[in-house]
Amino acid sequence: MDEMIEWRREFPILDKTVYLISHSLGAMPRQTRERLMEYADIWSSRGIRAWEEGWWEMPTTVGDLIGKIIGAGAGEVVMHQNVSIAQSTIASCFDWSKPPNKIVTEALNFTTNLYICHGLEKQGATISTVATDDGMTTPLGRMLEAIDRDTRLVVVSHVAFLSSFVQDLRAIVDRAHEVGAMVVGDLYQSAGTLPIDVKRLEIDFATGGSVKWLCGGPGAGYLYVRRDLWDKLEPSLTGWIAHEQPFGFEEGAIRYANNAFRFLNGTPNIPGMYAAKSGYEIINKIGVERIRDKSMAQTARLIQLAEEAGFKVNSPRDPAARGGTVVIDVPGADLVTQELLRRDFLVDFRPRAGIRISPHFYTKDEELELIIREIKKILK
Repeated sequence: MDEMIEWRREFPILDKTVYLISHSLGAMPRQTRERLMEYADIWSSRGIRAWEEGWWEMPTTVGDLIGKIIGAGAGEVVMHQNVSIAQSTIASCFDWSKPPNKIVTEALNFTTNLYICHGLEKQGATISTVATDDGMTTPLGRMLEAIDRDTRLVVVSHVAFLSSFVQDLRAIVDRAHEVGAMVVGDLYQSAGTLPIDVKRLEIDFATGGSVKWLCGGPGAGYLYVRRDLWDKLEPSLTGWIAHEQPFGFEEGAIRYANNAFRFLNGTPNIPGMYAAKSGYEIINKIGVERIRDKSMAQTARLIQLAEEAGFKVNSPRDPAARGGTVVIDVPGADLVTQELLRRDFLVDFRPRAGIRISPHFYTKDEELELIIREIKKILK
């Protein structure tokens, strides 16, 4: 018996839809509504005093919930509004006008990360983008070969959003450190469904967000920076909260905080953090290892059903190389997706990939059969 099915009662949308889109927007926990009301009640009753009664510390107190999921220590994860800000903050720590100024990334990286990398070309950075041969995977050998003595930063996704391919972060970190480079791992498509330990991995930076597997909704991204790097890095994308004494309102250049607050900038998104907490707490209660076991079994079953139906699968067959999503390509996949949504089968479509389908810990096995059956009906 699947004990995780008991969690379905905590997610109202599961009562009326076949919800297979947690790779894009995780289902909202029932308690999130109460958390947002708590925010409104505190603001309306405590006013400005709320900052001193918990709001000010939320970038790290909420970040600690993420830290438990990704293996970071207390106070080592700070909350940002999104990954774009988190990745840009990292990039702003370096001088790109002189060598080493090479950034290695991959064609399958998420577009935000690629846009930020290419934006740094205006500051003198050179970009090496590792190609994919099959549109699904990035050859590890090619990635490691691209990381050389000219490399300052390696920016990669742990799991590719288009195909669910799991990248070998261990090998990438080892190679980067061998040549004196640092690594940014985007965990957006892995944290919450794939176990990861940033400390054991010795990765330099990790970013991610709450929208997907963490069931935390939009407006709550996060940034992890390896603790021994704190006093060596001074981001130029900064703000008053990153100051050692923010309420001193000093003129001139910033004096950075001696903790992870140095990687923050302006006023944090307090309601976004209230909304995100319930999802984090649920993931921590269940445990990512258990979620991963179920995910591997359900994605394997989904691939089997898709192939039996004659559908093309654009995700790795090897369970260890596959994240929580299965991408199915059929004729008119974009139109099929629109019809699935109309029928309350929640999935999405991505160009160059197909229909992205993601079971999560709250998914019933029979829902996998239902989605394939519905696709067949629509195509017929």
